[in-house]
Amino acid sequence: MKKTLILAGSMLLALPTLTLADVANNGVSNAVPADKFDMRNWKITIPSDINQDGRVDEIEGVAMLSYAHQDFFFLDKDNNMVFEVQNQAITTKNSKNARSELRQMPRGADFSIDTSDKLNQWALSSHPQAKEYSDVGGTLEATVKVNHVAENAKHPERPPAHSVVVGQIHAKKHDQLIKAKTGFGHGNEPLKIFFKKFPGHQYGSVFWNYERNLEKKDPNRMDISLPVWGNTWENQAEPGKAGIALGEEFSYKVNIEGTIMHLTFETARHKPVSYDIDLSKAYDEKDHAQGYAEDDFYFKAGAYGQCSVSDKHAVWGTGCEGTGDFAKDKKDGNYSSVTFSALKLNGQ
Repeated sequence: MKKTLILAGSMLLALPTLTLADVANNGVSNAVPADKFDMRNWKITIPSDINQDGRVDEIEGVAMLSYAHQDFFFLDKDNNMVFEVQNQAITTKNSKNARSELRQMPRGADFSIDTSDKLNQWALSSHPQAKEYSDVGGTLEATVKVNHVAENAKHPERPPAHSVVVGQIHAKKHDQLIKAKTGFGHGNEPLKIFFKKFPGHQYGSVFWNYERNLEKKDPNRMDISLPVWGNTWENQAEPGKAGIALGEEFSYKVNIEGTIMHLTFETARHKPVSYDIDLSKAYDEKDHAQGYAEDDFYFKAGAYGQCSVSDKHAVWGTGCEGTGDFAKDKKDGNYSSVTFSALKLNGQ
């Protein structure tokens, strides 16, 4: 593997890129993800800190068109896009979970638009300034299979254990809106698409979570889990053939029209499953009265590992095993791996 200097935002980073030797050793494609997938409006967060600035590495803009990482982000021999992440790794500021994950960047390579600007997020039609954003609503479509989820957890009874998130809608955090007590700007997630499988089970489950749009300290700010195939995240029972196996492909489509989130899930063995949720209204009696009506958003896709090595939080602290050495953690089963054979953003 060699290091190549690339521009990521306004920073010049020395990041690893694949060589022909890597291809021979790992059996991966000698192409990069952007050769087969449209990467113009995505950035990637990988679980490393190669430039040693104390933050996770992020690659975006023109650099995305030539970027791959032999461990975390690459094409397999069939030119499918693979994301892998170990349990123990550097994380983003507001998370205890490591990720190899794409974040939608509507600005593309136009760095005159700030990451937090309206033109780099999208909004619901209920937002008072909806027309000032990059778009009103949008779509995310993917065909995916989960190859592996973390196997070793100190607290397997805690809901996130042995799971990975493969798609999201994330609200942008805005400190000024939080300080003004508008009820918005908390940076919560109206959608997280999960795959979860316990060790020893033949099948796992696909489900999605809605997070009530409340401030961080509110005890009612929690995820509500809704089934697709198999069980929801708190159910430890074997789902059997009603679930989804490792390596079994399924598709999801997220379509935001006006204020409605249309979700469709499809796979070969099961009937399609659909949900229609009005994101401008409270999901239940404990949610914010206007849901996410005046937030702004971006899509995410990849492998967001949910098996945290921390065990302090009563829900999210799963105490999963890991050393931080990717090769060792992969050998020991302390990692997540996800393959996308299709990924489309807003009709790409």
